[in-house]
Amino acid sequence: MDTKTKSLIAVGAAAAVNCRPCLEYHVPQCIKAGASEDDVREAIETGFRVNRGAHAKTQDYVEDVIAYAKQDIDDRETGAQTGCC
Repeated sequence: MDTKTKSLIAVGAAAAVNCRPCLEYHVPQCIKAGASEDDVREAIETGFRVNRGAHAKTQDYVEDVIAYAKQDIDDRETGAQTGCC
């Protein structure tokens, strides 16, 4: 894989995880490696889309965890056996 591609991947990953220091480092590396401004913006937008997808899935998971926790509390109050062991 060439340096430009690796740098663009790094920029997208940095955008996905909201790492400002990583963006400050990797964006200039992309430009030095020959990436256009449009290439950099596309990599960043791709990272943002990954982040939105992960965020949506995490929101769904959180709702499941809360529902499970409420059920666990209800079960304990009624004497049902629960726990990890």
